Amino acid sequence: MIRAVFFGTAEIACPVLQTLHDMREVQLQGIVTQPDRPQGRKLKLRATPVKALALELGLPVWQPERIRKDPACLDELAAMDLDVMVVMAYGQLLPAAVLDLPLAGCVNIHTSLLPKYRGAAPIQWAIWNGDQISGATLMLMDEGMDTGPIISKKEVPITAKTTALILHDQLAAAGSELIRNDLEKYVQGDLKPHPQISAGASHARKITKEDGFLDWTQPASHLDRQVRALSPWPGCSTSFQYPDGKVERLKVWETLPLPSQGSKPGQIMQADHKAFVVATGQGSLRILKLQRSGGKVLTADSFLIGSSFEKGDMLGLGLGTPSL
Repeated sequence: MIRAVFFGTAEIACPVLQTLHDMREVQLQGIVTQPDRPQGRKLKLRATPVKALALELGLPVWQPERIRKDPACLDELAAMDLDVMVVMAYGQLLPAAVLDLPLAGCVNIHTSLLPKYRGAAPIQWAIWNGDQISGATLMLMDEGMDTGPIISKKEVPITAKTTALILHDQLAAAGSELIRNDLEKYVQGDLKPHPQISAGASHARKITKEDGFLDWTQPASHLDRQVRALSPWPGCSTSFQYPDGKVERLKVWETLPLPSQGSKPGQIMQADHKAFVVATGQGSLRILKLQRSGGKVLTADSFLIGSSFEKGDMLGLGLGTPSL
């Protein structure tokens, strides 16, 4: 029987927690997650998704503000005589005082094929950069940022329809599969970790709201990947200036890159019941779904009913996109 504790916070970690709970060979002692945080307009304290699931499963919960500065929590974990700690989307780097507690160390599920895309946003950058393959990695943790030895990997294809939300769910399932298939083999010594090859390493920096601004001078294929990479958060946006000077920000939720070329990037090439098409730096982009500020997400044909958008009008220019 494998004595384990799970560290996790975000929703993506919930399937792994459920898998650990359901595995007959695992004796799950509890979970460690981030403290409840105020959310929403009323700033009501809300439990993390992992805590909510843990309570449903009847598991003990620890919520240290900073585990490296919480000796009581460290003492409790040390007293459990753990075989392994399993980590996914916890939100804090674990110090050596935690990493050294379990007999087989701490293992982490990272949502990229390491050493590519170490860091906070591997899902978004894999889509935005046009990768055709993503995946999950089960790794033995060290004190670095996703730098520990690799235990196993599970590949997941990225298609022309893959959004960050879709890949998020696929990688959560892939992480669960790695735990189900490989955790016991690793703890028993049948699966040996191997060092990462640093020459292939890259960093996936955190996504910000500013990353969502669409720069129409970019190729249509780049903009389409950006829209899919940043859905649902923060979403992509552009601007439209009316004749009276009013500027409206529009969210763009679904697009299709086209080969047809317009004269000016950002210029509307078509805006009717058939299609809403905008010129880009290379090719054009058909907008399929979009949203006014505070409004509902609409299909392009519904959005254009009664609107003043016409062929030849310009959408926002100079809203630069960052590099990795």
